[in-house]
Amino acid sequence: MRQTGRVPEPRSSDSSRPAGASSGPSRSSSDSSGSSSGPSGPDVSGSDAPHAGDPRPGADEASVADLRVLAHPLRLRLLSLLTGQAYSAAEAARVLDQSQANVSYHLRRLHSAGLVEAAGEVPVRGGTAKRYRHDPDSGELLGRGVPQGVDSYLALAGALGEELRRRTAQRDTGVRGEMTDAEVWLEPEVWQRVRERAKELGEDLHRHALPPGTEGAVRVSATMVLFAMRAGEG
Repeated sequence: MRQTGRVPEPRSSDSSRPAGASSGPSRSSSDSSGSSSGPSGPDVSGSDAPHAGDPRPGADEASVADLRVLAHPLRLRLLSLLTGQAYSAAEAARVLDQSQANVSYHLRRLHSAGLVEAAGEVPVRGGTAKRYRHDPDSGELLGRGVPQGVDSYLALAGALGEELRRRTAQRDTGVRGEMTDAEVWLEPEVWQRVRERAKELGEDLHRHALPPGTEGAVRVSATMVLFAMRAGEG
């Protein structure tokens, strides 16, 4: 989800105008236990698809600091999966019903961006394979010191929307959820308070994430994006 890690806020020329709060159906970042309902879909960043001869990791260094490194539904699923438990590329591929080559590629990109870290090894035929884990706090570093244009946020919004549709198709309609959507004007102190509460909620979701399939646990979804909008645009 957070996802999403928590990503930096958009830079606005008028941050006193808060708006655009949206919260999807309930689901934590430990969501990725389910099998994919289809291919992971195109890379909405427009420049991130793997191709022959692309030296990884380290290629396209600008994208490492750019929010668009998150702008792929499979990367969001991987971050969710690796919050609850460490996995190797092969293990994650089995859980997500993806090819190992595809998962390995996206793991390399996430690792280059500092969003996943090595967390031990697992024996495989002929050697060992690294396992990776996601630290939700690593999202705070993404894009730091690098101005983010609206295109980066639009790319990320596209990936979040695609993920939300996939999760919603698997919604348990017999269990009550919560939803909020708003484009409103708030006093600055109220906006600050709402942001702080949203941050606490995200921390709580990630802190308590369990391995997929944990007996007695509830598989949930949570998508939350709050940001200030420019005044004077309708």
